[in-house]
Amino acid sequence: MMALMLDESEASDAELIGRAKGGDRRAFGKLLERHYDFVYRAAYRWCGKKADAEDIAQEVCVRLGRAIRGYHGSGAFTTWLYAMTLNAARDMMRKTARETVKTEAYGAYALISGEASAEPEDPVEVLWAAVRMLPDKQRDAVLLVYGEGLSHAAAAEAMAISETTVSWHIHEAKKRLKTLVRSAGEV
Repeated sequence: MMALMLDESEASDAELIGRAKGGDRRAFGKLLERHYDFVYRAAYRWCGKKADAEDIAQEVCVRLGRAIRGYHGSGAFTTWLYAMTLNAARDMMRKTARETVKTEAYGAYALISGEASAEPEDPVEVLWAAVRMLPDKQRDAVLLVYGEGLSHAAAAEAMAISETTVSWHIHEAKKRLKTLVRSAGEV
């Protein structure tokens, strides 16, 4: 009986996943606790807004509860979790796309009409904002490699594409980012 009562803080991810698949809520809770910051950080880099990142992270927690039984362990758990986070972020983006366009249009109108002031932006945030404007695959490759520090091989696994394709997306993103950042004000 004592062997079954492992302290969750000492249990490996594989042990927690196995127990969570069997319905152990404490093991599932520990798994969420252990990886929540990773999910939140990835979501924040993807969307750039704290509130949206929190919503995405919460959605991933819900989805993980439904999907944990389907995790086969063929790749790293964090890679699988990252792919789930990207999918949740994309879903949220689709849902809020119209509202974002309206908000940005109002912001531009406010700047033009003098109702708002253009404050100098943090160059790092300008760069991440430009990354978020990239086409999906380029953006995901940059976020995985530069935002999360994954190798091209690990990013390829998360994106379900070849390592060569990840490298190509990174190359194309760098070219596009130079243009985007210059047009944002020569950072």
